[in-house]
Amino acid sequence: MARTKEFDRAQVLHKAMLVFWEKGYDGTSMADLLEAMGISRSSMYETFTDKHALYLEAAQLYRRNSQEKRRFLLEAESAKEGIRQYFERHIDGSFREDTPMGCLVTNTIVNVDSPEDEINVLMRTHFEELGTAFRELLKRGQESGEIAADRNIEDLAYMLLTINHGINVAAKLNNGRGRAESMIHTVIGML
Repeated sequence: MARTKEFDRAQVLHKAMLVFWEKGYDGTSMADLLEAMGISRSSMYETFTDKHALYLEAAQLYRRNSQEKRRFLLEAESAKEGIRQYFERHIDGSFREDTPMGCLVTNTIVNVDSPEDEINVLMRTHFEELGTAFRELLKRGQESGEIAADRNIEDLAYMLLTINHGINVAAKLNNGRGRAESMIHTVIGML
């Protein structure tokens, strides 16, 4: 008779996500994962196959959790207000004290070397989807007259995407939430 699992899969996946977020893929050992998840090596392999598969699943969980703030970009009636709300939520998440500082996606992009690796492809997709959300909102703002017609939407969207990931790096360095908030106020004024 097979043993039943004595742990909550979603809960141990969340714990693994936090370890990967804090230490990165390469910096996370199997011992780190097993300790944080509170499960045996055999349970980890039976449930998640290997470290790589576990990481991909943890990254997908992170991605699903981070989709909530994108709603501000997708549903905004005003481009500037949607961007402001998005970055308020983003700064809140980046500087939270109960999670690792920064962002799992940014940390991974900075630390994964192989551009064709499945992990990097997943991160690139996340990066591109956010860029598209910024671009679409800015385009709607331009169509409504809120964003000047002579502004290059591609450049503005890329600037916001870069600022998004820059905030993550600043948070990891604990460079001050107030500074990030002030910068976003300035950026929105420039749009």
